Amino acid sequence: MDAVVRTAHGSVRGTTGDGVTAFLGVPYAAPPFGADRFRAPRPPEPWDGVRDAVAYGPTAPKPAYTRPYDRLLDDPAIPGDDCLNLNVWTPDPGAAGLPVMVWIHGGAFRNGSGAIPVYSGRNFARDGVVCVTINYRLGVEGFAHLPGAPSNRGLLDQIAALEWVRDNIAAFGGDPGRVTVFGESAGGMSVTTLLSLDLGLFGRAIAQSGAGGIAQDPDDALLVTREMAARLGVAPTAEGFAAIDPAAIIPVQAAVAAEVAAMPDPGRWGATTAAGAMSLTPVLDGELLARRPEDALAAGAGRGTDLLIGYTAEEFRLFLMPSGIAAVLTEELVGLVTAGMGVPRGIPAAYRDRHPGQGPGELLSTIITDALFRVPAHRAAAAHAASGGRTWMYEFAWPSPNHDLGACHALELGFVFDNLSGDPDGLSGPNPPQALADRMHRAWVAFAADGDPGWARFDPSSRLVNVFDDPSDEVVADPRGDDRKLWD
Repeated sequence: MDAVVRTAHGSVRGTTGDGVTAFLGVPYAAPPFGADRFRAPRPPEPWDGVRDAVAYGPTAPKPAYTRPYDRLLDDPAIPGDDCLNLNVWTPDPGAAGLPVMVWIHGGAFRNGSGAIPVYSGRNFARDGVVCVTINYRLGVEGFAHLPGAPSNRGLLDQIAALEWVRDNIAAFGGDPGRVTVFGESAGGMSVTTLLSLDLGLFGRAIAQSGAGGIAQDPDDALLVTREMAARLGVAPTAEGFAAIDPAAIIPVQAAVAAEVAAMPDPGRWGATTAAGAMSLTPVLDGELLARRPEDALAAGAGRGTDLLIGYTAEEFRLFLMPSGIAAVLTEELVGLVTAGMGVPRGIPAAYRDRHPGQGPGELLSTIITDALFRVPAHRAAAAHAASGGRTWMYEFAWPSPNHDLGACHALELGFVFDNLSGDPDGLSGPNPPQALADRMHRAWVAFAADGDPGWARFDPSSRLVNVFDDPSDEVVADPRGDDRKLWD
């Protein structure tokens, strides 16, 4: 059954099934190529008639995942220039005032899209929410710091998508005054960054495995730009990169990203690049981003927005265990990596004393889980709560039975979307606990609808955290607080 909705740029036709209507591949900005490449997004050209929105639209240029991650993480590539598009699932286009959730995908600012199967918003719509998933520019196209171009183009895309939601979501049954933005990993970092800007485009925010400590200084970002430009044989400017097809840039972009991740050397890449072990991230350009998001939150930014923030208990195992890297790590390499990422000097020795049963690979996973995810989440939560913001915190602790992953990065996604695939070789294995998905998904829906996920609020003194696990959840005061305090 078809359904037609009128947007500000033209009418779109979606499909209805099982009580949910989906509109896929709806453009929210013009294709970011040709004269619009490396520019801020602009609105799409209006169209006449009714545009079919029955299949996912093109995805932004990006590399394919390498083994073994190509088996663990879906990332479909859909060709075409019209990649700044979004998808909407609604329980009823004719309704009014429904809560809205806008999903910002992760992928280290270089992978991902709104078309990844686990991100289907169908089950959010089933439960009364209008769910939107978006694409944004990635890698060099979205995040390289290029003289002659606005910085943070990927963030500008996200803002343009949120403005589209503000202006159009009522036509799909949603309330533009009841918008929750949520995201994971780079998407969670994006959520915290957007929260720090006080844009007025959403009233609630959920940051999954992404807090407010990631942002490159411009000089550090230019080191990455210059290295890629040298390998491509072009000037390190927007004009220089514009002479190269995006597909030709991606192999060089991927090689530099792999080098930064494997050995985050501040002498080569700059301290703020090495700290996140990512080559391309949001940049402190002094225009859109004047200060690091966690510093902005500490100064009171975002305090009028409700915040749900959290992490998985063993984030970094995803990056060390299935690849086999953990098995070959030595104590010396642990010291080099942690020093390069700016981990305080005494932390590795203190963690070694506190976790005597862990080998080098597991020890590095524990340290970097805290350095990149858990401790920054606590800092963001404490800053937001101390400024008067309503704040909740969670930990996802259920361990996957697959690939020695434990409670790793991205494992919670299928549970949040209530979309467990049961892939025997995937992140969650063949029989993930549906009851856990029921509880976690229900909490996200409740937060979006009513502003309360169902457990006590976080404050800097008690630090109450809802720990999601199977067979049941538990609210814990400052889990592994002795480790966390080492970072104070």
